[in-house]
Amino acid sequence: MKIIDTHCDALLKLWEDKNRSYTDSPEIETNFQRLQQGGVKGQLYAIFIDPDSPFDQKYQLALEQIDLFHSEVVGKHQQIKKIVNWADFDLLEEGEIGAVLTLEGADAFGNDLNKLMHFYDLGVKSLGLTWNNANLVADGVGESRGAGLTDFGKEVVRLNNERKVLTDVSHLSVKGFWDVMELADYPIATHSNSITLCNHRRNLSDEQAKAMFENHGLVGIVFNPPFLTETGTASITDIIRHIEHFCSLGGETQICLGSDFDGISQFVEGLEDASKYQQLTNELLKHYSEDQVAGFAHQNFLRFIPR
Repeated sequence: MKIIDTHCDALLKLWEDKNRSYTDSPEIETNFQRLQQGGVKGQLYAIFIDPDSPFDQKYQLALEQIDLFHSEVVGKHQQIKKIVNWADFDLLEEGEIGAVLTLEGADAFGNDLNKLMHFYDLGVKSLGLTWNNANLVADGVGESRGAGLTDFGKEVVRLNNERKVLTDVSHLSVKGFWDVMELADYPIATHSNSITLCNHRRNLSDEQAKAMFENHGLVGIVFNPPFLTETGTASITDIIRHIEHFCSLGGETQICLGSDFDGISQFVEGLEDASKYQQLTNELLKHYSEDQVAGFAHQNFLRFIPR
């Protein structure tokens, strides 16, 4: 079954070690060979900058990861096609993989809208407003102040709407989340689970999940064990528990998969990298119809993205 994954950190791994091969490096859970083996049809690639990086270098560091996306991911693999417009997903041929650039945290452009426009022009199609820390757009979940969007942040969301760029609420403060619900045309939580089932600050409350579904947003189930269970170990059954809970809140057609591969150090048993995706879909088929599983795996995302 085809898979679309809304979050991975492969670009960071490529940036950290330029000698790694995206084709088959065993350190990269979403390398090209593993995407092929797992039936991945679409992969969203996050640009993530260490929050401790010097502020005046973050824009350049983001550009370096974008360069790696073009040279190492797309440039060296004919079957990986950069998604320039969302409708490009409809043009993919059998065996081709759609590759989407995303930005995890607005730190990379500070308060400079010209830099943001440059990211749009380079192909960024989903913007996570924060990582865990605060920035000039909003507070993240790790900022004790817990503030929402700044006026500048609200302008960023409006620009996302104009450019048909997704606004990602994963990592965002609770107040920031509710601000986004009022403003965003295309809200998504690329990699977040249910706080009802696992009490972790990165997960969504039932109220947040319902708001996402009511606002036609999308929630990507993340495979990081600490976000799945409070014991820190997890199985595919635990992923299914979170899917079932979101379904019970009305989100059956608005659930997708956001692995967080290459950004996590613990793994779900039997789902250690992208090559294992069919083990997940096979388990899901024991609980849901083929149409429902196809929805979780790729169709919900394809219905959600703006054309």
